[in-house]
Amino acid sequence: MFVDVAKIYIKAGDGGNGKVSFRREKYVPDGGPDGGDGGRGGNVVAVVDDGMRTLMDFRYKHKYVCLNGEDGGKKKMTGKDAENLIIKVPQGTIIRDADTGKVIVDMKEKGQKAILATGGRGGRGNTHFTTSTRQAPNFSEKGRSGSERNITLELKMLADVGLLGYPNVGKSTFLAATTKATPKIANYHFTTLQPNLGVVEAIKGKSFVIADIPGLIEGAKEGIGLGLEFLRHVERTKVLIHVVDVSGIEGRDPYEDFCTINNEVFGYNERLATRKQVVAANKTDLLFDDEALKVFTEKIEADGYQVFPISAATGTGIDPLLNYVTELLDSIEDTPLIDEEDYFVEEIDLTNENEVKYFKDDDVYCVEGDYIERLLFSTNLTDIESLRRFQNVLKNKGVFDHLREMGVEDGDTVRIFDLEFEFYD
Repeated sequence: MFVDVAKIYIKAGDGGNGKVSFRREKYVPDGGPDGGDGGRGGNVVAVVDDGMRTLMDFRYKHKYVCLNGEDGGKKKMTGKDAENLIIKVPQGTIIRDADTGKVIVDMKEKGQKAILATGGRGGRGNTHFTTSTRQAPNFSEKGRSGSERNITLELKMLADVGLLGYPNVGKSTFLAATTKATPKIANYHFTTLQPNLGVVEAIKGKSFVIADIPGLIEGAKEGIGLGLEFLRHVERTKVLIHVVDVSGIEGRDPYEDFCTINNEVFGYNERLATRKQVVAANKTDLLFDDEALKVFTEKIEADGYQVFPISAATGTGIDPLLNYVTELLDSIEDTPLIDEEDYFVEEIDLTNENEVKYFKDDDVYCVEGDYIERLLFSTNLTDIESLRRFQNVLKNKGVFDHLREMGVEDGDTVRIFDLEFEFYD
């Protein structure tokens, strides 16, 4: 089965917690603090794997969670950093943030690596909290949480040339005749159920990759037929070879076929209208009236396209077409598939990192925020010195002033996450 779209959840590792510890040795019974820092949480990293061709691996596993960093130890020992979690993807995979739809990274290079979620920083041990008046801090810092998100993976094959056309017009036969690819060939519609790739070398020393895109029909851009399943694979191509059955043996008008497929492709992505397109008038060996080919050619050339009469079954006319496409590719510069504004930019607002949030829950005054959560976690509620530090930090941060502005009075209840206490000025 060919799978080219997947959605998964990723979570980077949390940082390890700092250690509360004091030096205790035979001749140093009352040594100072020696708690070590926590280790860093692991990152979630995407890596291009040359051996992968589909996103099948993500069909059965949808959750990827990285290990957390180790907690700090005694004797100022820093906890071990967690190993990164590697997610292997095929070359050509576009990874998007599922919530915004923005592109995180386009994995189009061999061996490319990209961090998708960053591990949390380890918390500081109690050695960092000594002051001239606080010689034995009985608290440490909590490790930061690793980032998490839902992402979508979308495989868009890397090919220089894409073969377009109605089902059963001879695209697979053309691919087999020009490359060493072995696509399934049969005389019925939708014989090809997944894109096939092949390498063409028409001019010695110059080669290009060609993709046989499964047959499109009217309404493909809305998902009719195989529709959207495969239109995405046309997007990376530089040149489109539009294969048309000029024999008309199935009762359709070749020129109408050509216009219908182009409407579907251009309607799916208007950028594709700027792609260079060459028309392969196939099945000339089945023509009973050369006038039909002449009329078709005149119409196509009037639209500004080059026409090459061919027979994929007998090989007639294929070499001139391939030579033309090879030279055409040399003249086309690489164009980015994704605009700059389409990329996901993770907003890192350093002011929000220390932001404190206030709200009321009935008669309870609530204080929250990442900064407050870390402060609370690093407070030993049974240690008077640690509580005094907690109170001083809240005061210096302006928490008490803000609560007074909200109307808090002596005896009112204040809740900081799970901690509730009565407010007294």
